[in-house]
Parts: sequence; structure tokens; C-alpha cells
Amino acid sequence: MLAIEQFIKENNLFEKGDKVCVGCSGGSDSVMLLHFLAVNKKKLGIEVVAVYVDHCIRENSKEDGDFVKNLASELGVKFYNFKIDVPLLAKERGISLETAGRDSRYGVFKALKEKKVVNKVALAHHKNDQAETILMHIFRGSGLAGAKGMDTISDNFYVRPLLDTSKNEILSYLKDNNLNHIEDYTNGDNSFNRNYVRNVILPEISKRWPNAVDAIVNFGKAVKEDDEYINSQIFEEGLIEEDKLIKIPVSYFLYSSSIINRLLFNSFKKIGITKDIERKHIASIKELALKGENGKKINLPFEAVAIKEYDYLTILNKHEEEIKFDEKLKCGEIIVPNYGKIVVKKANYSEISKKSLYIDAKKVPKQAKWRFRQEGDLFVKFGGGRKKLKDYFIDKKIASRQRKYIPLLAVDNEILVVGGIEISDKVKIDDNTTTIYKIEAIKK
Repeated sequence: MLAIEQFIKENNLFEKGDKVCVGCSGGSDSVMLLHFLAVNKKKLGIEVVAVYVDHCIRENSKEDGDFVKNLASELGVKFYNFKIDVPLLAKERGISLETAGRDSRYGVFKALKEKKVVNKVALAHHKNDQAETILMHIFRGSGLAGAKGMDTISDNFYVRPLLDTSKNEILSYLKDNNLNHIEDYTNGDNSFNRNYVRNVILPEISKRWPNAVDAIVNFGKAVKEDDEYINSQIFEEGLIEEDKLIKIPVSYFLYSSSIINRLLFNSFKKIGITKDIERKHIASIKELALKGENGKKINLPFEAVAIKEYDYLTILNKHEEEIKFDEKLKCGEIIVPNYGKIVVKKANYSEISKKSLYIDAKKVPKQAKWRFRQEGDLFVKFGGGRKKLKDYFIDKKIASRQRKYIPLLAVDNEILVVGGIEISDKVKIDDNTTTIYKIEAIKK
């Protein structure tokens, strides 16, 4: 089909030498895409790999995998088969089957990329899928970012060669090339949101407006142009980016809604969250930034949390595994998980400066160790004054999120050094000091 070739070229979907994965379920859309790319791989200058992911939902899923395997063999392309218990995954995570299935497939694609088996994934989303997606995003309260629908290229990895091809054109291609495909009985289950839009809503709309699919898709294209212009006006220089974390100055929330909404959506993308963030979540975040008290937080979809931290609104992934950190005091480098490292060196009086922390090594008990904070920790500030460590952090305006991984030199619940910040009065240098340790806390 020349129209698909032209679409691929106009949108620069492939480069010569690309290793392209086609996730093939055996359904009409993915069979058509796999066949088209395999037949035209030399013309397009690409290699093609077929992948089947068994979701363990249907009883005949193994037979479906065998069907795709045979098709791949006939087309002369490599085949990979993966099996994931999606119902179990959905139950464990408390998510829908749709979401669990999507996560499973995309997890497989990412694994293939990491192993350098492929460098692109071709998805079989077509024009009708695009119309369905736009409607679903609108129904869920999305703004322009969702109303524009799916991108032709996502993350410079996922490509959609059929996005301008209709379902009827796909079925005609299958008929013209005598290609069989598998009918997934779950496609008729209207309890799934997409099936309801596909099987009920769009057909009813199309009875009144026969060109509804084209009209919705063209609306999405117009929205995309407007959205791209507004995005070009966003000022992001003041954002602080760390690993899976974005800090946005609270003052930014005084900008117009069209700007701050996109700024937030872009921030979610930067920490790897591209699904399920809706306008109601954005509204809650804006209210938190402008009216929330310091330390207040709200939980968001996809393992995210928003926290008001003094002059910043922080968005981060909230799920973190408990990390153990237990090291003795010694000269050299000590790696601190989720922080960086501590560097301990011997020093003398002539080297002392205000840029680093210095302690009397002989005042430190032998059982002292580096660790993270614990309940009941106390700290005697330099110059005197005993405080709970929590109150000390509050006085220093250290965000609660950051306190968890600050390295502490401690004996039981007595804190002797707060890495990178201050030493206890109990280990300060005096006229009788003979062994000085210089302590540097270096954040990654």
C-alpha cells in the first residue's frame, strides 16, 4: 500500500538498519502490520522481529502464539514468545486487566530494547484506534494533550505506521493477500472501556455522521498543532530535575492554566509517568501548590506523589524499596544509596575551612556507624543544644522526602554527624585534638 509507505517516509519512522519489533497478537491489525513490514523490509531498509506476549487470559492463548510463530516463519522473520500471568499481575497491583496487559507488553518491548534485540517497536494502532483514543481521553477529562490522541512516534522508540490507515483498509489488505487472523473473543466484552467506545459509542455516532472517525482524527491533528505552539511558550529553566523527581517553583503556579497544565504533564513524562494523569489530578496539584501547607502531599496514579516543600512543589515516584545502609567510620569513600557518597580523609589544622566538616576522630566511639535516620534520633548541635533529629531537620528546612537518605554517623540514637550539614558538639575539634577527620558528603 503506497499510502502507508508514504506515511512512513513523511514521518521518518524508520532509518536504514533499524531492527523493528512488531507485537503481534494474531489479530487483524497486527497481522496486517507484520505482513506489510516483512514484505517491504528490504525497500524500507529494516529488519523485522515478531513478538507474541501470552497474557494468560484466554484458554486458547497458546494456540494464538503458535499461529503467530507460523506466520513469522512463513514471512522469514525471527519470532519471540513471552508468557506473563496478567490476571495475577492485575490482582497483585490492584489495577485493571487492560492496564496490566499494557504494562506487560511494554515491559517486554523495553527488555528487548535493553538487550539490543530491537531498537524500535512498530505498533498496529490505526485511524479508528486514534478516534477511540481521542474520545476516551476527552471522556476522562483530558485537555489538549490528550485530545490530540496518539503520537506517530513516541520516545523515539515506538512508531505507528498505520495511524493514517482505516480499519476497512486493513481488512481489505488481509483479503487481498489471503491472510488469516485470529478473532479475540474478549474484543466483544463491552465491560472494557475501549471495547465500549469501539463497539457501542462510535458505531452509534457514525450512524448519524458517517465521516465521524475522519472528523475526530482531524480534530486531533488540529489540537496537536495548537498544543505544540503552547508548549513552545513554556519556561522550564527554573525546574530542578533529579532521578524520577521534579521540583517546580511555587511561583510558577501563578502562570496561566494553559502553561502550568502543560508544565505539569511534561514533568510527569520526565519521571516516566505518561498514563492516567487527568485534569482532576492537575487541579489538585495546583491547589496544593497555591494553598497547601508545607509538607502536605497527595497521592497520584502510577506510583506518583506531589508534595508541597516550602517554595517548591515536588513530584516524584512514591514507591521505594527499603534500602539498608550500615558502614563503619573509616578513611576513604563510602557509597550511600540514593544519595551519593561520603569521603573521609585525615587532615590537620592548617587545612581546615568552612567548606567541609571536621571532627575529632578520637571522640567518636568505636561502635559508631554510618546509617540512615531512625525513630528516636537525637542531635546535639554544634555549640550546644540538644534536639530531636526531626525537629533539627525542620529548623534547617530540609524536605521530609530528603531526610530519609541523608547519611548519619551515629551511636545508638545519638547523632554525631549529619552528612553534608553539621557535626555534633560532642565530636568538635578542640586544643587537645590530635586526630582530625575531614568529612565530605557528595551528592550524585
